[in-house]
Amino acid sequence: MARSNSPDAGRTAADAAGGNPDALPDASATPDRFESALSELEGIVQQMEGGSLSLEQSLAAYRRGAELVGTARKALAEVEQQVRILEADVLRPFDARQDEEA
Repeated sequence: MARSNSPDAGRTAADAAGGNPDALPDASATPDRFESALSELEGIVQQMEGGSLSLEQSLAAYRRGAELVGTARKALAEVEQQVRILEADVLRPFDARQDEEA
C-alpha cells in the first residue's frame, strides 16, 4: 500500500479535530447518505482497532460510531418501508432456486 506524502497522512480523527480528544471532525454533522455513514464508521473502526487512540479519543470515537449506526439503521428502515410500498406490503425472502425455475 502506497504511503501518502500529504501533511495529513497518518493523522487520526481526533488529531484532525485540533487535538481535542473529545471531538471528531464533523461529529455534529449527520451523514446525508447511508454510504457516507458506513464509510465514516469503517474509518472509526480501523482507528479503534489500530490501538493508537487514547482512552478519551476511543470514547469519543465510540460515541460517534453509535450515532452513525443509528443513522444507518434509520436509513435502512426507510428503504425497507419503501420496498414494502413497492411490493404492495408483501416482502418475500429471496430464493435463488425460485429464479432458476422460472
